Amino acid sequence: MIGVSDSAAAGVPEPGSGSARRRGKAAGAATAEWSFPADPGAVRTARTAVRRVMDDWGLNGAADMAVLLVSELVTNSLRHASGPIGVRMVLLSSDGLLVEVSDPLPDPPLERDAAPDDEGGRGLQLVACSSRRWGTRRGKSGKTVWFELSVAG
Repeated sequence: MIGVSDSAAAGVPEPGSGSARRRGKAAGAATAEWSFPADPGAVRTARTAVRRVMDDWGLNGAADMAVLLVSELVTNSLRHASGPIGVRMVLLSSDGLLVEVSDPLPDPPLERDAAPDDEGGRGLQLVACSSRRWGTRRGKSGKTVWFELSVAG
């Protein structure tokens, strides 16, 4: 994982530092994490990985939203950073899903008001409107943008 996660705020342990995918239990919470190279194929690969985990965890009702928001954040990382992109998912005990996207750029993303004919600039607005809470955290080697989704059945 790149940077640090906002796990402390969400009440889950910090991620390990490996670049390989890990699945398991972190303090009783199901977790999955990946590190993707900073190339355009990372967006598709991240969407596929997130959808697969959501299916494995029986969270199909929230899968489309999780995939959409991860896609937006990974795309933002690709546009502005030039290093690996980390994605981490944690199934919280409070009927929530924490998703973190990290990159080596320390600058936090900026929300902006997109004009109706702008082709971009709506990603963070989408995250803010679609998640139950979200935020950013600066780390020693980059930043993490995180969001939580409700996954109550």
